[in-house]
Amino acid sequence: MSYRLLFAFLLFGITTLSAQKTDKIIVTDSLKSVEIDPLRPANAAFYSAVLPGLGQIYNKKYWKLPLVYGAIGTSTYFYIDNQKKYNLYRDEYKNRLEGKTSDSDYMARLSESQLITAQKEFQRYRDLSALFIVGFYVLNIIDANIDAALSQFNVDERLAFKPAVIKNDIRATNDFGFALNYTF
Repeated sequence: MSYRLLFAFLLFGITTLSAQKTDKIIVTDSLKSVEIDPLRPANAAFYSAVLPGLGQIYNKKYWKLPLVYGAIGTSTYFYIDNQKKYNLYRDEYKNRLEGKTSDSDYMARLSESQLITAQKEFQRYRDLSALFIVGFYVLNIIDANIDAALSQFNVDERLAFKPAVIKNDIRATNDFGFALNYTF
């Protein structure tokens, strides 16, 4: 009985995978045809979720790698540093409650309320660092997704958005504005 159920799930999984096959869409222009991959943004986001920075490599935006690893690495460093300091003050407070003396002159001068305040402060900083790690990780995924989606837009030399100076004959002044030009 269980073999039949396993076989049914396996067969269903194979048919589902084969049904999800997508073809690339070709958009034709009067000058050239461009391939658009509808799964490119999803692939870039998936790669960045698996390993931060891999989506940026997939998009060939190598200059973003130091930014990704710098942001996540710095946040991780502060997380570890604040955790060590939290443990230091927590252990000192526990030793005081047990009646042990401190090895450090600096720690011996602190009162118990100061030790508790320091613990709470470093715990807060540690939690904020963890939030930054998660935030930069998610930002890395979003950046890879958006960059992959925008890379498929047609940005041609014939399309221009330029500032323009327009002579106003009525008031005899120059007006400043922007012009959107498309050259055929």
